[in-house]
Amino acid sequence: MSAGGPAPRPALPGAEPAAAALRALEAAGATLATVGSLTGGLIGAALTGVAGASAVYRGGVVAYATDLKAGMLGVPRDLLRDRGAVDPGVARAMAEGARDRLSADFGLAVTGVAGPDPQDGHAPGTVYAAVCGPGGHCRVSEFSLTGDRAAVRTGTTEQALLLLGAEVAAITGR
Repeated sequence: MSAGGPAPRPALPGAEPAAAALRALEAAGATLATVGSLTGGLIGAALTGVAGASAVYRGGVVAYATDLKAGMLGVPRDLLRDRGAVDPGVARAMAEGARDRLSADFGLAVTGVAGPDPQDGHAPGTVYAAVCGPGGHCRVSEFSLTGDRAAVRTGTTEQALLLLGAEVAAITGR
């Protein structure tokens, strides 16, 4: 402890975009479910690090193993077999699976390569994020991130939460 009290804690990666996305969801009266793969739960941690997150955040799944993406989230096995886990269609199916399995209005999912080695023919830093909302609306974005494994995971968390906030605002007008 410093003389002036406890030292300030560092903010979790994605804390500001998480707070903004949660405000947009709450304003819209909407709920959220998440799926992380390469982030290993960082997205859920950023969201639940915001006081009041329970008003809109239903929960999340960490589906690190490819077979869990199919078994838990309903990602088509032929898609995973033909394209691999690092694919925009897989990200979309994961987000839709999160919405369905966790009974939420919006689903956010990420899949990609944190590194240090390539996976499924994709370089480290290749990430796909998907936000699926009411009415079957889905947006998938590709991120090309740089840095070490930690930087890719942190960057994925921040970029996915920014995408979520933008899509909630676009879909709901909030």
